[in-house]
Amino acid sequence: MTGKFTQLADEVVSGIGLIRGGAPESMKAFGPLSLAATAAGALDPKTKDLMALAIGIAVHCDGCVAYHTRAAHQHGASLRLSLAEIGKVTAAGPGVASVHGLHIWIRADNSCRSLST
Repeated sequence: MTGKFTQLADEVVSGIGLIRGGAPESMKAFGPLSLAATAAGALDPKTKDLMALAIGIAVHCDGCVAYHTRAAHQHGASLRLSLAEIGKVTAAGPGVASVHGLHIWIRADNSCRSLST
C-alpha cells in the first residue's frame, strides 16, 4: 500500500478508537462481533478480508478498501490474488444490475397488467 491508502487505513483504525471513546457501548458490542466474524473457521482470515475488500469496492468505501487490503496482505494475500478479487467484483456489478433490473421490470410489468384488466 502506498501513501494515501496507508494513511486511510490508519485513519480507520484511529476512527474506531474515537468511536470507542464516544460510543463505548456500541463498540463493546461491535468488538466481539468483529472478532467472531474475522476469526478462522470455515473460511480463513485472508479469504474473509478479500471478501470484505470486494464489498468495500462494491459499496464505494475507500476506508474499507484500504483497511481490508492491508489486512488481506497481512494474512498473506498476494497482489495477484487481490487483483483477482477486484476482477470478480468488477464482473459482479453488471450482473447484479441486470438481475435487479429484470426483477424490477417484472414487478412493474405485472403491476401495469393488473391495472389494465
